[in-house]
Amino acid sequence: MARRFPLAGLLRLRHAEQDRAAATLAAANDRVRDAADARIAARRNLADREQEQLVTDAATLSALAAARASTRGMLEELDAVARTRRADADAARTAYSAARRAALGLEKLQGHHDREQAAAGLRAEQDALDEIAARRRTEGGAR
Repeated sequence: MARRFPLAGLLRLRHAEQDRAAATLAAANDRVRDAADARIAARRNLADREQEQLVTDAATLSALAAARASTRGMLEELDAVARTRRADADAARTAYSAARRAALGLEKLQGHHDREQAAAGLRAEQDALDEIAARRRTEGGAR
């Protein structure tokens, strides 16, 4: 009977770690995309020229300038958020790669173990067949 892979429990743990790291990486990538979308929207708002057509007096012009300054500040903050989220995504990618490498090493060991067990099973079967054939010859069954 083939022996069970002795590190099967550890392999399941490594797969669970890999799945968790993949989920963390996917969430981090989503946050990076969200930050990029917000940044694009802020840039479009800053570049919007339709607001300038509505300027009819100095107060409106002053309000428009304040809004643009505020948008520039928001854009700088969004840039900082995007950098932080990219760094988080890079860290998540590194963690996923490490978890994947750990799982791959154990998967290779399991494959080697399975091949050895299959070879041992075939050797045992061949030994049994050889013994049966030898017994038939010694008992006079061979013609």
